[in-house]
Amino acid sequence: MEALKQGADALFILLGGIMVLAMHAGFAFLELGTVRKKNQVNALVKILVDFSVSTVVYFVVGYSVAYGTGFFVGAEQLAAKNGYDLVKFFFLLTFAAAIPAIVSGGIAERAKFWPQLIATALIVGFVYPFFEGIAWNQHFGVQAWIKATTGEEFHDFAGSVVVHAMGGWIALPAVILLGARYNRYRKDGAVSAHPPSNIPFLALGAWILIVGWFGFNVMSAQTLDKISGLVAVNSLMAMVGGTLAALALGKNDPGFVHNGPLAGLVAVCAGSDLMHPFGALAVGAVAGALFVVMFTLTQNKWKIDDVLGVWPLHGLCGAWGGIAAGIFGLQSFGGLGGVSFTAQIIGTFMGIAWALFGGTLVYGVLKLTMGLKMSQEEEYEGSDLTAHKISATPDREVSW
Repeated sequence: MEALKQGADALFILLGGIMVLAMHAGFAFLELGTVRKKNQVNALVKILVDFSVSTVVYFVVGYSVAYGTGFFVGAEQLAAKNGYDLVKFFFLLTFAAAIPAIVSGGIAERAKFWPQLIATALIVGFVYPFFEGIAWNQHFGVQAWIKATTGEEFHDFAGSVVVHAMGGWIALPAVILLGARYNRYRKDGAVSAHPPSNIPFLALGAWILIVGWFGFNVMSAQTLDKISGLVAVNSLMAMVGGTLAALALGKNDPGFVHNGPLAGLVAVCAGSDLMHPFGALAVGAVAGALFVVMFTLTQNKWKIDDVLGVWPLHGLCGAWGGIAAGIFGLQSFGGLGGVSFTAQIIGTFMGIAWALFGGTLVYGVLKLTMGLKMSQEEEYEGSDLTAHKISATPDREVSW
């Protein structure tokens, strides 16, 4: 029976890893559909190569930083318990690799290719796993201090703060240091519109992310005996809440409609194992509205050229999710309890502060040493031709 349980757990978390791996295709197509046609190839290449760099760095360094476990041992030891420790690494890697995939959307269309790969290695190797270890592996006694202070630990079941807020708040200094796309904000105060290039691909990316998210959330139980249908239904309710709120406030704009469910899913991750489904619906609806309002403000009023709106989508909605777990997770709001509003505030703002520091340090040093932004001529030509020497749809076919 023990061997059967080990095999079932390994299969369970492996399937979760595969589902979250598929989400990276969602990141790719969401970015591809949003950027202009001359940057579509770059969107696809970035996500795949960022994931590959993340895998190597997280395997060699990042996982050890977060969990104190390395893989420099014999294969016989790695294969123990049906290789559960290895597939757990795979599952958690897909979370870590989401950070550069999130950042990619914010800095799209004008960031240099190679400096971003270096940033990916630094973020996944050191910045992200440092906070991951604090939140999910009791590092430095921070969780013990929070519990002693507030009565409960900081709770983030599937990463509203640890993954999404971290990615969004790392992206914010990157976007600001990089600067806007050329001619995006004109001297006369006008804002040059860059509408999505392909709504079907944008929608495809959103749908892939939505489906994969049920692996992201439900499989965060990590063993089969801890699986919870409550997590699944709460994810569903938050997704539709975000969709309907974005539909209403976004005035039926398809870009908002397809990002609304993602906002809801980002927000519900932290407390999906605690909330009542009606609470999850409310959390998702607030997140969908938050995304529409803050995306509009950042783009048009504050003139922060965050191409896919990753700071409002992941940064703000992730922070809201961390805080919301401390509200709708309470028994007085229909939740299971075992969570503290004060603990959620402390943990959420710790994550934000670390992400801002790490993002500013990594991208600040790269800007000073290598430069982050493509030249005006390279941006005009598009990153497809300047970085990859081919466009998504060549103007002519070679005839023989």
